[in-house]
Amino acid sequence: MGNNNELLEALTILEKEKNISKDTLLEAIENSLLTACKNHFEKSDNIKVNINPETCEFHILAAKTIVEKVEDECTEISLANARMMDSRYQLGEVVNVEIKSKEFGRIATQNAKNVILQKIREEERKVLFSQYYSMEKDVVTGVVQRYVGKNVSINLGKVDAMLTENEQVKGEVFQPTERIKVYILEVKSTPKGPKILVSRTHKELVKRLFESEVSEVKDGIVEIKSIAREAGSRTKIAVWSNDPDVDPVGACVGMNGARVNAIVNELRGEKIDIINWNENPAMLIENALSPAKVISVIADGEEKTAKVVVPDYQLSLAIGKEGQNARLAARLTGFKIDIKSETQARESGEFMDYENDYEDDYEDYDESGEYTEDGSYAEDAGYEVEEEAGEQADGDN
Repeated sequence: MGNNNELLEALTILEKEKNISKDTLLEAIENSLLTACKNHFEKSDNIKVNINPETCEFHILAAKTIVEKVEDECTEISLANARMMDSRYQLGEVVNVEIKSKEFGRIATQNAKNVILQKIREEERKVLFSQYYSMEKDVVTGVVQRYVGKNVSINLGKVDAMLTENEQVKGEVFQPTERIKVYILEVKSTPKGPKILVSRTHKELVKRLFESEVSEVKDGIVEIKSIAREAGSRTKIAVWSNDPDVDPVGACVGMNGARVNAIVNELRGEKIDIINWNENPAMLIENALSPAKVISVIADGEEKTAKVVVPDYQLSLAIGKEGQNARLAARLTGFKIDIKSETQARESGEFMDYENDYEDDYEDYDESGEYTEDGSYAEDAGYEVEEEAGEQADGDN
């Protein structure tokens, strides 16, 4: 087949640029030539392809048996023809004859080309897949392309990802070319290349944003112990420091709130409560109900339930708008939380006389009563919230 300089050049470039080893390609070309022989001569059992990896020169040899009368051109050769190659040949011996038909040469070259293109595409898909597969469960910045129905196509650099309707935060609307951060849920390999699903609602998105914004979290000094999120509205995050000199909440909030504000902006105004994690469930529950003040918490670690008493004027704040504060606290701590106001607790006789140590801060309570925007809760005989109930309540409002 002569010297294939073009082929050699092509393979060398591919090896450098696309990271596809020359051997893989040569093997593929060899197989394609065998297939071409099979199609051309209707058999390929007796055919061998020799490719010199140094020069990419290839020879196609057919093993033919020397016979007196040729019945099958593909597998047999006459003694006279064999002796033209070498006078010592005898009947019954096997000769390797190079196939040199012009027509077949063209087929072979075209085939080699197709195989190379196919291989390049396959390898590129593999490389892309493994590149993005390694980013699964991570946050990346993408550029909004366009809406496809209710889903959003987002370009992540070399591939487009899909932000489906149920992974979008209610109320978020994107403009083309806008840059947003997304959490990579999963990367699947498909014949068309990697298929990538991303999310804006996943609570891990918040966790990863803290990791990128707060060096102490990235370095493992501050740990995020638990996250509860109602995407687009509010997230509660419980943090803990492995270094007594580092205040975990302060580290996450940053100077003048710089760090947490960067995350709030990325989440388009979603509120973030950062609280101290505590091994003691009662303390943890008290922290989790923040910003509301708490008089007492009685927690049952076995049953995973807690009874909480709050000052009367803090009841609606503790419960939160549509029960959100209590629901997130329950999810953050894993406890079913029953919240009563002090008056309700006294009336039901569950409440032993505690010192009213919160009377002092009553003075700076804003009389306009911003906390009782949902006064209906104040008359309630207590407000129970469970993790599961929380999930359902989500759907209803």
